[in-house]
Amino acid sequence: MEFKVGQKILFLAESGGGVIQAISEHGKYAVMDEDGFERYYRASQLVAIQGEDYAVDESDISMISNLDNGIVDLKSNAVGSERKRSKSLPEINLHIEELTESHQGLSNYEIISRQMLAFKRFYDISKSRKQRKIIVIHGVGEGVLRHEVRAFLNGENGIEYYDADYTEYGQGATAIEIKYNY
Repeated sequence: MEFKVGQKILFLAESGGGVIQAISEHGKYAVMDEDGFERYYRASQLVAIQGEDYAVDESDISMISNLDNGIVDLKSNAVGSERKRSKSLPEINLHIEELTESHQGLSNYEIISRQMLAFKRFYDISKSRKQRKIIVIHGVGEGVLRHEVRAFLNGENGIEYYDADYTEYGQGATAIEIKYNY
């Protein structure tokens, strides 16, 4: 995703956000954070906020921060879900009911934003831990979340994705294989 100067953003790897101040010739974004410090980020480390009313509350930030635990403990397997799998692959369940206490009153945009924020955080943590394969459970529905996840993946290098094993996940999951250059 490309950002514009003046656009409000949230950080994926940490709580908080800021406003895009400038874009460098190397594709890094200068962000003025909430404390008034200018910091530099790649686009993959940021998520856009649309509109003045959108805000992620502290419970959402802590939920996203807790995604780290699902990758450390592969035996617990299902992040945000009680469901266990026979294989020990890191996975995340992006159904909004699994990500937040209540989604009542949230717009469709706010819901998809929270789901994508959780996915990107999970993806970044997985890459930092050198995971070779992860599973994203997005559900079937109208296919909007599946499309958003795969559109994000299309912009990433060194990955391959495909429908996850139907017998284990049904039609609503994507398997992602990450290739590392050593």
